[in-house]
Amino acid sequence: MILTGPAIAAAHAAGEIIIDPYDPDRLSPNAYDWRLGNDLRICHGDLDAAAPTSSTEISIPRTGFVLEPGVLYLGVTHEKTGSETYAQLLNGDRATGTLGIWVHVSAPLGHQGHAIRWTLEIRASQPVRIYPGMTFGKLVFLQPLGAAASYQQHGLKYTASQGIETSRLYEEISGGRP
Repeated sequence: MILTGPAIAAAHAAGEIIIDPYDPDRLSPNAYDWRLGNDLRICHGDLDAAAPTSSTEISIPRTGFVLEPGVLYLGVTHEKTGSETYAQLLNGDRATGTLGIWVHVSAPLGHQGHAIRWTLEIRASQPVRIYPGMTFGKLVFLQPLGAAASYQQHGLKYTASQGIETSRLYEEISGGRP
């Protein structure tokens, strides 16, 4: 079951959903409109699942930053979101999609109990200027079926995420390089 905008507002008021900072004007009929944070990591060279990703972190200027095709950018949400009660789905939206920006296609699920500023996978189909704090997508909250299982109690590798995280898949690959 997906929460409506009024249900998201009620769950936030009851402390069942964390959205920080929260702006009730960002509620839509079935989602919360999230914003792009201030920082980007630009990934360099050939990526290797068995090794850490080489990247440079920048702050997006107020005048904007041009995304280039063929480059993987990792961004972060402006909002920290989470819930012990609900699961989340983070997606781009029509406004970013029609600019040729693909955002967070591969990992949209936010588990119960994981309150984070999301790491975003961002790609552009052609050069496009982005700005810090711009609306970048929609966050949906879902009522899970079954016993709650908090992400924080599973000891998984991204439990302590606080900002932009590159892949840590190398930790699982035999012979991977830390």
